[in-house]
Amino acid sequence: MLKTVFLVLLAVSGVAHLYGSWVKKEKLRAVTKPMLLLFIILYYITSGVRINPLLIAALAASWLGDVLLIPKGNAWFTAGGTAFMLAHFLFIAVYVPQVDFSKVNWFVAVPAAVAYYSVSAVIIHLLRPTTPKKMQIPMYVYLLANSTMNVFALMQLISNPCAGSVVAYTGAVLFFVSDCTLFLVRYYKKPEIVFKQHFTVMLTYIVGEFLITQGIIMLSK
Repeated sequence: MLKTVFLVLLAVSGVAHLYGSWVKKEKLRAVTKPMLLLFIILYYITSGVRINPLLIAALAASWLGDVLLIPKGNAWFTAGGTAFMLAHFLFIAVYVPQVDFSKVNWFVAVPAAVAYYSVSAVIIHLLRPTTPKKMQIPMYVYLLANSTMNVFALMQLISNPCAGSVVAYTGAVLFFVSDCTLFLVRYYKKPEIVFKQHFTVMLTYIVGEFLITQGIIMLSK
C-alpha cells in the first residue's frame, strides 16, 4: 500500500516539476525538485525487497545533487556535480555484484565504453568556447563517471540478461542523456538545441533514476 502511495506522490511531484520546467516557472521547479528523489527512495524502501544500502546512498547523493543545483552559479553547479559523481560511483557499486565478468562480451562492452567516452568528449568540445576553463576538465571527468556507470549497467545486462537488467540499463542511458543535455542547456551557446531545455533534462533524469531503482527492485526479487 505504501509503495503505491509513494509512487503516486512521485508521479504528482514529477508532473508538477515537469510542468514548471515546460512553462519556466522557477519557483515551482525549486519547490518540487527536492521531492523527486525523496519519493523514489521511499518507494524503494517500501517495495518489499531486501534493501541495498548502496542504492539508498546513491539515491541520497542524487537528492543532494538536486538540492545543490537549485541555486544559480558555477560554484553550486560544481557542488551538485560532485554529489552526482558520488552517486554514479555508488550505482556502480550496486551493479558490480550482479556482473559475472566471465560472461561479459567484451566485443560489446569495450566499443560501448569508447562510444560513451567519445560522446562525452564531443559534448565538452562543444562547450569549450562558452565554459570557464577551470570547469572543463571536472565536467569531462563527471561525464566519464556517468559513462562508466552506464558501462557497468550494460555489463550487468550482458552477464545477466533479464527484465530487471534491461530496465536498469535503460534508466542509466536516460541518466546519461539527461546530463549531456543539462551541460548543453547550461553552457552551450545555443541552449535551444535542447527541446524545451530543462523539461527534457528533467524528464530523462526523473525517468532514468526511477528505472534504475525499479530495475534493481526487479533484480532483487
